[in-house]
Amino acid sequence: MSVITITLGTLVALEFFYITFLETFKTTSSTTGRVFNMSQEELKNKNVQVLFKNQGVYNGLIGVGMLYALFVSSASIELTAFLLAYVILVALYGSLTSNKLIIIKQGGLAILALLSLIFL
Repeated sequence: MSVITITLGTLVALEFFYITFLETFKTTSSTTGRVFNMSQEELKNKNVQVLFKNQGVYNGLIGVGMLYALFVSSASIELTAFLLAYVILVALYGSLTSNKLIIIKQGGLAILALLSLIFL
């Protein structure tokens, strides 16, 4: 696997750790509100907080899985490709159902990483 793919894949993992941080630990922060385009009133809703924290755990596990795929797994290329494709599909779904820019914001690095995995 190329250094470019490993670097981009690591950045994808870091992006998901950042999303986890916002959703799980900074649920009501102004940064979280800005990133997810939500008001402070919405973020203070207990149901929203529970949903965010739950989603944060999933996003954190994607980050852990990506680092595992890149640096530990004996099937590194296959697992990395699978996780990158998953991230892209989730970003595409978010783009279609929530905000068109999600495919770029959440999927952009993953798209570049997958392309580098395929072509480098």
